[in-house]
Amino acid sequence: MASEVKVPALGESVTEATVGEWLKKPGDAVALDEPIASLETDKVAVEVPSPVAGILSEQLVAVGDTVQVGAVIATVEAGDGAAAANPAAAAKAAPAPTPAAAPAPSPAEEESSDPQTLSPAVRRAVLEYGVDPSTIKGTGKDGRLTKEDVIAAAQAKKAAPAPAASAPSPSPAPSASGERREERVKMTRLRQTIAKRLKSAQEDAALLTTFNDVDMTAVIAARDAYKDLFAKKHGIKLGFMSFFAKAATLALKDVPAVNAQIQGDEIVYFDYVDLSVAVSAPNGLVVPVVRNVDRMSFAEIEQAIAAYGQKAKEGTLTMADMQGGTFTISNGGVFGSLMSTPIINPPQSAVLGLHRIEDRPVARNGQVVIRPMMYLALSYDHRIIDGREAVTALKIIKEAIEDPMRLLIDL
Repeated sequence: MASEVKVPALGESVTEATVGEWLKKPGDAVALDEPIASLETDKVAVEVPSPVAGILSEQLVAVGDTVQVGAVIATVEAGDGAAAANPAAAAKAAPAPTPAAAPAPSPAEEESSDPQTLSPAVRRAVLEYGVDPSTIKGTGKDGRLTKEDVIAAAQAKKAAPAPAASAPSPSPAPSASGERREERVKMTRLRQTIAKRLKSAQEDAALLTTFNDVDMTAVIAARDAYKDLFAKKHGIKLGFMSFFAKAATLALKDVPAVNAQIQGDEIVYFDYVDLSVAVSAPNGLVVPVVRNVDRMSFAEIEQAIAAYGQKAKEGTLTMADMQGGTFTISNGGVFGSLMSTPIINPPQSAVLGLHRIEDRPVARNGQVVIRPMMYLALSYDHRIIDGREAVTALKIIKEAIEDPMRLLIDL
């Protein structure tokens, strides 16, 4: 009996998605809840599982098609799919041939005999590095491949010496000098959404950016002094982001307009801080939300951000991870940015941009000294935040970072 495969619920206010990739083709065996297709929504990639074990009998939509929540995209014929999906187990159950033993399969054949389900991040890495996933031994849960496995295999392949040729082969004709090429690639739904939201932010909001610089000496000293004890106790590295999250919380409590939003003809003020943290994902920039960051410890903040960063790399962020947020921190410094004017993340009204730390000469007590300095940028919607409020908020963040004791005494 054929079972229908439907587009699952994709999250609040999300009603459609684009078929990004088929993970199984007609005739392939599928297990219960095994992903058979990957859908791209406005924010994340969503895998569609099989409702039954059996054989994928038909694909009803093509890659690139737009599908609605609840739409039928494929059918699965229930039956012996579970057994077919695990030929290795079936082989063990079968009696051994009596005349003569068959030749032992090669390692590559053993790996390829058990079909693997690859996550979107792993599939992208396989295509990017040009490696055969069936020849790689996975280190993830249940032996599944991770992105790191693919990268390691690609590096090992690159480092391996080329086999000596038994006979000289003719060299291919050299490409014409000055050859010009073009490539057209359809924008993913995520990239289209990013483009629309950023353009909308520029058109709807009265954007302005205020700058300051911050001396990182005290934070670096505190981090160096306690990073080993912190990691030993909490199992996570002590980074700079938790300091800035705490400092931003102080600023948002003192200057509520920076943590507010315009909704229709009303201004909504929040007495909590849900912090959107911009992280880089394979398909573009995403902003998962650390909720109630104003109530969290340094360790809880670091653990939450690290978990979201890992999910972003693996392509497993969910719609729930991305919804909400009252304020955003974007750290362009990890990519080497010296200064930028970040764009707000609607409907939020402000975003804090962090940049790279570099030694610069500054005046201290009438003397020129070298200090680790960072430029800070606060972009804000001038419709709701006045310049005085924006400058005050950024000054509070600067003072808290330069004197971390303020973070402890809420000053």
